[in-house]
This record gives sequence, C-alpha cells and structure tokens, in this order.
Amino acid sequence: MGLKEFYGLKELPFNNTPDLKYFFKSEKHSLVLYKLNYLINYRKGLGIVLGPIGTGKTILARLFFEELDPEKYEAALIVVVHSEVSSEWFLKKLCLQLGIQNIPSEKHEMVNTLYKELSKINEMGKKVVILIDEAQMLSKKEVIEEMRGLLNFEDEKGKLITFVLFGLPELESNLRQDKPLFQRVSMRLVLEPLDLNETLRYIKHRLKIAGSEELIFESEAIKKIYEYSKGIPRLINTICDNALFEGFLIKKHVINKDLIEQVAQDLGLA
Repeated sequence: MGLKEFYGLKELPFNNTPDLKYFFKSEKHSLVLYKLNYLINYRKGLGIVLGPIGTGKTILARLFFEELDPEKYEAALIVVVHSEVSSEWFLKKLCLQLGIQNIPSEKHEMVNTLYKELSKINEMGKKVVILIDEAQMLSKKEVIEEMRGLLNFEDEKGKLITFVLFGLPELESNLRQDKPLFQRVSMRLVLEPLDLNETLRYIKHRLKIAGSEELIFESEAIKKIYEYSKGIPRLINTICDNALFEGFLIKKHVINKDLIEQVAQDLGLA
C-alpha cells in the first residue's frame, strides 16, 4: 500500500505546482481578481500585483489568464526567466504574442508595428491584455521605458494595451526608476499570506480535491502548520506534504502537532 492508498487519496494534494484545479480562492484572492477585471475592462493601462515568495502570484496569473474570454480580449501571459531581458527582446516578445508576422529588426519600427496592431485590435472591439509573471526580473530601465512608451498609445476610452505585472516587492523599486511610468500605475494590489482560518480552509480544500473525505490533520497540527508557514501557501504545501510522508512511514492515519514540529525541524523552519 502506497501513501495515496493509505490516506485514501487519488493524488498527492500538496505538490508545489501551479495546478489550477487546486487554486484556493480566498476572500483576498477573490478581491484581487475582481479589481483586476475592473482594471482591464476600463483599459486603465498598468496594474501591479505584489507578494512575498510563495503567496500564489504565479497560479493567480494563470487563473486570471485562463478566465479571460478570447472573444473580448487579445491576451498573453509572459513569464520572465532572467534579469537580462533587453528592450528588443521585450518588444519582439509582444509582437510574437500578438501574432505579428515579419517582425522588424529595428526598435522604432517594432513600436510602429505594435501601434498599428493595437489599433487594429481595438477597432475589432477587443482589449489587449498582457500579463507578466516574475516581473521583478524586468530590472533594466530601457525595458521600463519601452513599457511607458506603449502606454502612451490610447484613445478617448483608455489605453490600447493593459499590462498586469505580477512580482516580488522589488518590482515596485524597479518601476520607480522611471517616475513617469510609476505615476501610470493605476492599481497596486498586494497578496497577503493566509490567516489561521484560511490556512485551515486551504488544507481542507486541497485534500478534498485530491479525494480525501477526512481532514487527516488534527486542529492543533493545523495551528502548528500556520505557525511555521506564516500562512504562505508554498510553505503550507511543503510542510503538509512532508507530514503526510512521515505519517505514512510510521503508519499514522491522523497527523498531530508533534509530527508537524518534527517536520518543521527537519525543514529548518522551527
């Protein structure tokens, strides 16, 4: 008998992968999504979503992207993987995401091409939304300046393109390199860690999705999970995943606080 069978699970519930079916829509997350919809519907131009490591920015970005109606939005989700992104890369990436063929090699020509494409999409009655995850990697001032230039494209109803940047708190410092761009931030949203009650609901939610009919964790164990994770979903997952494995090894069907304390010690969280 394996771990899943031992706990009556169809799959492991606490993997740290951005699986949308496990997304826990807390009141805080719901409010952020509601405000982001306002931002893009009224073509406000630039919004930022900030949060510490592990608070769920990536899965929120993916969920928001998946929920955008392709009949209403021309949307793209870009993930930045390193900090050496140049303005040329940024403009070319936007061209590719908008389906532009024969992309020019010169920056000013790329900008002109983007303007024409944005105008065409706008005339079709669709809104252009570009979501950028790990946006704190956009640290070069030249990239930020190009973004500001694109936000100058507008008509009487609003911006022709809306950027939503998801990133660590240092994203805000990067944007401050260009004061005119920072003044264009129409919405600043912060993802806070979960509180104790939300931590309990989060664990219940993931267990239910994975097929469990039981909570598996004692109430005192939940309190310890919250204490050691500080309500950060990624750490909650890591603690719970390790606790289930350790519980399976010693054939413990219900996880108590002592086992959570042991796991926290092993992970260096205590």
